[in-house]
Amino acid sequence: MHRLIKICMLAGILASCNTSDKTKIEDAESSNETLVESVAEKTYDSYKDIASDEALIATALMAVPKESRANCKVIGFNMAGDFVTLREGDNQFIVLADDPKKDGFNAACYHKDLEPFMARGRALRKEGKSAREVFAIREAEMKSGELQIPTGATLHIYYGDKTIYNPETSEVADAILRYVVYMPWATAESTGLPEVPIAANHPWIMNPGTHRAHIMISPINENN
Repeated sequence: MHRLIKICMLAGILASCNTSDKTKIEDAESSNETLVESVAEKTYDSYKDIASDEALIATALMAVPKESRANCKVIGFNMAGDFVTLREGDNQFIVLADDPKKDGFNAACYHKDLEPFMARGRALRKEGKSAREVFAIREAEMKSGELQIPTGATLHIYYGDKTIYNPETSEVADAILRYVVYMPWATAESTGLPEVPIAANHPWIMNPGTHRAHIMISPINENN
């Protein structure tokens, strides 16, 4: 009889411990979930919408190498929808700000010697030309010598899905950089580069053999 009572008491203690342990585990899991949710919520607490010309300029400059941001020209659509010079500059870079009317974020910085090529593309698109037509027209103009792309001229693209930024740093949420080096008429054979990336963060040549041949370098997205 005494032995039966002891067994029952031991079973009760074990059941209590199991329940207590389970409760602790559930509490810990709940606490972790709350912490993760809290961190996720706080991640963008200090971020604001890109809702002014000043914000367009500040975020566009993130596409520029840090040491060159102070004196580069910034162009693009302002908040009113007009294509204007947002800021004057006189160094080697021209910056194209994000178009606030489009989804996501996309700003680009390129060498000033690329401006005739870029401006020609903007003019043709404004006329209603398709991407294929723009390509063909600029190809013909490059072959005739009317238009030029300097070999080795660079384009830096700062892009992402979100349109909020940190006012203190001007960084756009989760945006990353992609780099382009223009090499007109270059091919895989002339550069030794593949025509498709063979690994993450591996350079490759796009539009080989054309006026728009360029080396693509897409860094790994550390945000993922």
